Amino acid sequence: MVSVAAPTSSHLITCSASNITATTPSSSLKLPRLRPLIWPWEKIKMGPLSVSPMGFGTWAWGNQLLWGYDESMDSELQAIFNLAVDNGVNVFDTADSYGTGRLVGQSERLLGKFVREFKGQKRQRDEIVIATKFAAYPWRLTPGQFVKACKMSLDRMQIEQIGIGQLHWSTANYAPLQERALWDGLVATYEKGLVRAVGVSNYGPKQLLKIHDYLKLRGVPLCSAQVQFSLLSLGDDQMEIKEICDSLGIRLIAYSPLGLGMLTGKYTPSNLPSGPRALLFGQILPGLQPLLGSLQDIAKQRNKTIPQREAAGFILDSFCSIFLTVFVRYLFLGANAFSSKHSSWQVAINWCMCKGTIPIPGVKTIKQAEENLGALGWRLGSNEILQLECAARESPRKMIQNIFQTR
Repeated sequence: MVSVAAPTSSHLITCSASNITATTPSSSLKLPRLRPLIWPWEKIKMGPLSVSPMGFGTWAWGNQLLWGYDESMDSELQAIFNLAVDNGVNVFDTADSYGTGRLVGQSERLLGKFVREFKGQKRQRDEIVIATKFAAYPWRLTPGQFVKACKMSLDRMQIEQIGIGQLHWSTANYAPLQERALWDGLVATYEKGLVRAVGVSNYGPKQLLKIHDYLKLRGVPLCSAQVQFSLLSLGDDQMEIKEICDSLGIRLIAYSPLGLGMLTGKYTPSNLPSGPRALLFGQILPGLQPLLGSLQDIAKQRNKTIPQREAAGFILDSFCSIFLTVFVRYLFLGANAFSSKHSSWQVAINWCMCKGTIPIPGVKTIKQAEENLGALGWRLGSNEILQLECAARESPRKMIQNIFQTR
């Protein structure tokens, strides 16, 4: 059982994966306020940028070891990119270290190519935000070397400016003297106009506060903080990071929102993925039944009925505005505009967006892209969010934390 704080100070919600009841005070999860739907074409602020409420991650693009990449996949990856942009997604996350062996940097190369060859409207192409990460390699010891890494990424993508330049991880745990040089390098990329905004990745709460304060002194706003964030990653550090981001106006980018695929509903203890993920999944999946069950229950329930507020397009007040909203939704989504069918996969991603983060689920097939896009255009209800978070806490197994994340 998990006790969850309700909106008032005198009531509390006690919940399990199967039921939610009011009880006495004390605790941790706040009942979310009902908010408008999450539209595919909606844009939200992230520093100086206007971005979609969900992005696509490209870790798999070039990674043969973990994700089985092959260059024959490139045409489908380009189709995925075009589909995403045509459906309002404008954030694509990558890194200079993505790719294995001779394919290091392949993810950046492909993204740059897809941007240049995009056949849609110029406005759509101009709004694309590429967020890349620069690895804290041990040979990047000076700000100048960090700037050089940024320029190499620009050359690989053949673009003039990067949307968000991010420091991939902190060296505070093993090379603290290198950390300041990396921060100064991040400042230099911003001051030279090589990036529109700066962010960090895998920074724990203490280091996040430190770099925020340092960048602020240098006149550089910290735009984003990227961490592993999902229903499998509700640890104290992740929630503290989220609170810090909310308080300082930093946008949290949620990587692995599906727990490397564990929350998609595709896998079971007897049906594991191939490759290195099988060992991890074999350890965690047997203890995930409360959470996976809740994801499936909510998906099935939404397949049967459309809540009245959602069916009415609960985003605008007047009748005329509601009519216009539904009409525009039909123009964007066609017959799917009125479909209430959602999968466990989409429920898990939608939860991340309901928490105010920008999830960046990975994608390497058209089918996966369509599943991801199905997480847009609707919003989980308050009780559904509560049910999922209770179930997550009742599941004995959690996602292992990235070894690169600092405290």
